[in-house]
Amino acid sequence: MAGLNFKGLRVVDEDRGSMEDMRLPQPEPLAPEPPPPEPPPEQRAPEPPPEQRAAEPLEAPATIEYTPPESSPREHRESVPADHVQAKALRADGEGGVVGVTFPNAAANTQRFLTDVIADLGIAPTAAVEEALERSRSSGVPPERILLEDGTINGDGLARARAERYGLEHLDLNVYQIDPGAANLLSPEVARRYEATPVAFVDDGALLVAMADPANVLAVDDIAIITGREIRVAVAAADDIQALVSRLGDLDDAVAQTVAEEEEDATETVDLRESSDDAPVVRLVNQIVEQGVERGASDIHLAPEQGEIRVRLRVDGVLQDVTTVSRRMAPAIISRIKIMADMDISEKRLPQDGRIGLKLRDHSVDLRIVTLPSVDGEGLVMRVLDKSSVAVDLDRLGMSDGERVRFEEALRRTHGAILVTGPTGSGKSTTLYGALKLLNTPEKNIITVEDPVEYEMPGLTQVQVSSKTGLTFAQGLRAMVRADPDVIMVGEIRDRETASIAVESALTGHLVLSTLHTNDAPGAITRLVEMGVEPFLIASALDCVVGQRLVRTLCSNCKQRTIIPAQALRASGYNAQVDVEAYEPVGCRRCAGSGYKGRIGLYEVMGMSPEIAQLALERAPAEKIRDVAVAQGMIRMREDGLEKVRQGRTSISEVTRVLGA
Repeated sequence: MAGLNFKGLRVVDEDRGSMEDMRLPQPEPLAPEPPPPEPPPEQRAPEPPPEQRAAEPLEAPATIEYTPPESSPREHRESVPADHVQAKALRADGEGGVVGVTFPNAAANTQRFLTDVIADLGIAPTAAVEEALERSRSSGVPPERILLEDGTINGDGLARARAERYGLEHLDLNVYQIDPGAANLLSPEVARRYEATPVAFVDDGALLVAMADPANVLAVDDIAIITGREIRVAVAAADDIQALVSRLGDLDDAVAQTVAEEEEDATETVDLRESSDDAPVVRLVNQIVEQGVERGASDIHLAPEQGEIRVRLRVDGVLQDVTTVSRRMAPAIISRIKIMADMDISEKRLPQDGRIGLKLRDHSVDLRIVTLPSVDGEGLVMRVLDKSSVAVDLDRLGMSDGERVRFEEALRRTHGAILVTGPTGSGKSTTLYGALKLLNTPEKNIITVEDPVEYEMPGLTQVQVSSKTGLTFAQGLRAMVRADPDVIMVGEIRDRETASIAVESALTGHLVLSTLHTNDAPGAITRLVEMGVEPFLIASALDCVVGQRLVRTLCSNCKQRTIIPAQALRASGYNAQVDVEAYEPVGCRRCAGSGYKGRIGLYEVMGMSPEIAQLALERAPAEKIRDVAVAQGMIRMREDGLEKVRQGRTSISEVTRVLGA
């Protein structure tokens, strides 16, 4: 066998065992081989982006790659399909892949700030956007969040701006038909964490996902891995996504599942303590509480009706039916809650009180439980105290400028009594906490006595009234006076003893804040007189009285403009001569069809002028005190309500419902 070595080659003949040198002519250059034929278009592999062509092969961990936009969303927004953003999931067999998130129809808009898009689309005035940018530089809070919290824009407007910026489709989940099969591919916990939920199947099984923040490509990657499908993203409002997730986890499904699991168990439920520990019952109770917290309920009612339990939630002050628990499950549900609240499950003839502390999604919730024996059986009511949802800033309570100034002038004094009046559930405690937050400075010693301590506030000494130990409001108030306080807050004036101590404390150099159950602010003076407090003490100690109610605010997504005739206003008790331009409720999925979402306060603030003090000394009726206060500039709650109707924040029917005609 001969071996060749070009350039002056030596030929070796292994068979002959001889060797000779020889020069060979240079070989002719070879013609290049023709390239192989290109495969059909449908068989071609996608060409990698330029920045990846020279890169090493990717391993299993996925990376995110953005394709720069080329066209303007303003030019094509009406015609582009919903599949603007695509993601390819890692396959279940362990084969790695690249999760590519592209914006093929996005514009150079993606290089602009979101606030610029908000201003260009007219979602918010340019001046408001500039102000938000200035506040953002000093506070570190994103400007779009500032615009959202101030009410300058709503969640749907922010979603439209994000869709425009990334060249994506904007989905209105209030009208979009959701595919339950797609929505159930993602658990509620994951959907809440990423603020994203599948809504439909598109294009050969790809999954259309509505997201609040389409820039969260890690969320897209995780959803692709969880569902095993190609992901295509659209933008929706965060509130709409949360509402959809809550609806998908409705209590009716939980009740049906619990009943089915119970029917599979052939054993008869005898021991209530054992039945209350069964997993289906525990899960159903947790679902009821979680549903109430998610919907912002202030109370959860479990009322017996012919052996069954009717579950209702009080949302924004109005009860709403949720579901019904079967007769066979009712005792176990009640017993489970009583065990959690450390109550006696064998006692069904007498009312009981209890309390449960829970932690739901990284925030604490306290439940105040009261059982009510009735002719149909034992029911209970859970008062929900969600510490993360309370608005303790005076700016967010809804006071008008004039009322706010009058209230803060009283808070700046070093002594005197300030009372907040209204029925149960009118937001009195929230107003007091807002005042305490304003007063809470290191140089002041603030002590509160409450039943119960609804919201813990750093920097305060908060005392819990306890009937078991005999600690009453009066006893706690006496102890507080001896503890060198600057500010005293009494949760409620319920009796003559507490009222007398509070008034005397206000006269001895303390600022005293408390609540009282009266219909309006002027009625507080006559109520204290009826309790047995001397009129001259009231005239000297009382500085300010706030009367308040809570009304539901109109849903910003579905409210529509209307004209209220002057005749209708007069029928509601207003002295109106002209029609009023306002808004009325409509109802959508975001507000669960009620037309309202959230609440705001109606206020009247009465200062203690010399004329009103004289009327207190004379034991004048509340009507006469009210007339003098109005003449001195007090705006009544009815007028405050009409002003909020003009502002489009609530409706005339809601004000009439709360205050009466």
